[in-house]
Amino acid sequence: MVTTKANAAAGVHFFFYLIDRLKNFGCLGVSPSLEALRDENTKLKYRLNFLRKSLLDERNKPVKSMININGRLQKLFGEAIKAAYPDLENPPLAVTPSQQPKFGDYQCNSAMGITQMLQKTKEQKVNPREIADNIVKNIPDNECIAKVEIAGPGFINVHLREDFVSKQLSNLLVNGVQPPAIEKRKRVVVDFSSPNIAKEMHVGHLRSTIIGDSMCRLFEFVGYDVLRLNHLGDWGTQFGMLIAHLQDKFPDYLTVSPPIGDLQAFYKESKRRFDTEEEFKKRAYQCVVLLQSKNPDFIKAWKLICDVSRKEFQKIYDSLDITLIERGESYYQDMMKDIVQEFEERGFVQVDDGRKIVFVPGCSVPLTIMKSDGGFTYDTSDLAALKQRLFEEKADIVVYVVDSGQSVHLQTVFAAAQMIGWYDPKVTRVVHAAFGVVLGEDKKKFKTRSGDTVRLIDLLDEGLKRSMDKLKDKERDKVLTAEELKAAQTSVAFGCIKYADLSHNRMNDYIFSFDKMLDDRGNTAAYLLYAFTRIRAIARLANIDEEMLQKAAREADLILDHEKEWKLGKCILRFPEILQKILDDLLLHTLCDYLYELATTFTEFYDNCYCVEKDRQTGKIVKVNMWRMLLCEATAAVMAKGFDILGIKPVQKM
Repeated sequence: MVTTKANAAAGVHFFFYLIDRLKNFGCLGVSPSLEALRDENTKLKYRLNFLRKSLLDERNKPVKSMININGRLQKLFGEAIKAAYPDLENPPLAVTPSQQPKFGDYQCNSAMGITQMLQKTKEQKVNPREIADNIVKNIPDNECIAKVEIAGPGFINVHLREDFVSKQLSNLLVNGVQPPAIEKRKRVVVDFSSPNIAKEMHVGHLRSTIIGDSMCRLFEFVGYDVLRLNHLGDWGTQFGMLIAHLQDKFPDYLTVSPPIGDLQAFYKESKRRFDTEEEFKKRAYQCVVLLQSKNPDFIKAWKLICDVSRKEFQKIYDSLDITLIERGESYYQDMMKDIVQEFEERGFVQVDDGRKIVFVPGCSVPLTIMKSDGGFTYDTSDLAALKQRLFEEKADIVVYVVDSGQSVHLQTVFAAAQMIGWYDPKVTRVVHAAFGVVLGEDKKKFKTRSGDTVRLIDLLDEGLKRSMDKLKDKERDKVLTAEELKAAQTSVAFGCIKYADLSHNRMNDYIFSFDKMLDDRGNTAAYLLYAFTRIRAIARLANIDEEMLQKAAREADLILDHEKEWKLGKCILRFPEILQKILDDLLLHTLCDYLYELATTFTEFYDNCYCVEKDRQTGKIVKVNMWRMLLCEATAAVMAKGFDILGIKPVQKM
């Protein structure tokens, strides 16, 4: 990417430093009266508050952004349709990239849909070509369309202006890869990963962790304020048996830190005793009561158990480069009483065998917000969490990255929140980003040979081993330094695991296969990472450094005369529309498909257009086609940003 990252980062750090300093002055939140302004101290506060407001306004101004060409065309055609058919309500607007060059660069296929609307609403029979002609006549003057053609029954083929495409590519090279423009900066809460304390993370947690992190990276890239929440299972009746077992096994746990090495084994031992020893079971229930009443000794035992789990979870998060803020079920315990009271006061609660339940219109299963013994449930906890995110975090978007088995539960929680008036779905977006299960190559639930759940840490270690084997098979250990080889191993191992997940539609189950994900042919991370390093190597082998590329980006014209140059240029510029689509539907496989298309389009370009011309006899470089080098740079920059959003770390040498 050709940009000055250091200056931009320094500006951001200074901005936040200044905001923090201004906060310390206790600036006023309202305009003071003229009398109050006579006081010099008040004047100072008023001026500082004005400066703070100005800086915040500046922060909320749109930053440099890449034009979403599809979005721009939709706006133009939307205006054209409105001008041609002002009486039509919500006419269909369909603009898509053309699949074949002979049909132009984009197609507007709205004419056929409008024909059907006119037949239904106004009983008018109109030829769709005539409608297409009316739309074309009303397209506003613009900077991006060279010409339009009407084809077939009413398709409108759009040809982009070469100077427009060339200019957008130059902007990308000078400014770096920027996000598409967004209307306003939103507050987003993403709930993902969420393992249970005292249990090891298994392959089932892999999808939530990878998908959730990638969504956060996308939201952060477009400029949203993102809260990454790890909703740990750190509260509940299971802690009674764990604490009772801790007291028996390590009676001096209050003064000497217990050496719990294998928490999974510790959990299994306590569960076996809970199921077979009646006296132990009674004591476990007593421990739960004492824990919930915040007894200091039992809180300490609870924290000890949580800390052991936390350390194990963090090893996985560090390996996968995942950042999370822990906010488990325990965080919401003190809010639950108020939740029950609020539903009672609104008349939504019914009592059934001592339980307090809430029936939600349109939902098949009621929510149980209090058990007959007075205890709270997951339903209460999830309602409390959602309310806190809406009212305290002031979220505009809340995303739950949870397996599809929880769909009915979450939809009921969301519906209950709407019923009680916590949010309006037209204003606030609360969504369950569901995902399917991970299958083994036998197409059954992914298990070890002994039938146990696959531990996530074992899976990652196996990925590292296989990645190194693959690199050595290709004799990369003979050309890379030890440090470069280690970086390539990590990049390929974790990149392939993440990409294999993200490249599938998250709503479907997917088959986990190391052989397929490490294959460097086809739509895999291995192929894309190798492609990326090859693209980066082109400039290096031509002795062209960053400074030369920057100078060329500012001064050189990007020539797009060859059909493969034109195809690659357009493909590069589709990046913002791909991101916008994912912001709308939260389906990340679209980005994977795009990156694969970009890599294969680049290969076509490179095979047909010489970037560097060499003397066939001596091998010396005789000519560098700089505009083509810039296309290489633009491709690599977009791929790098795509990798970043997917949480994949490419390397310069592989």
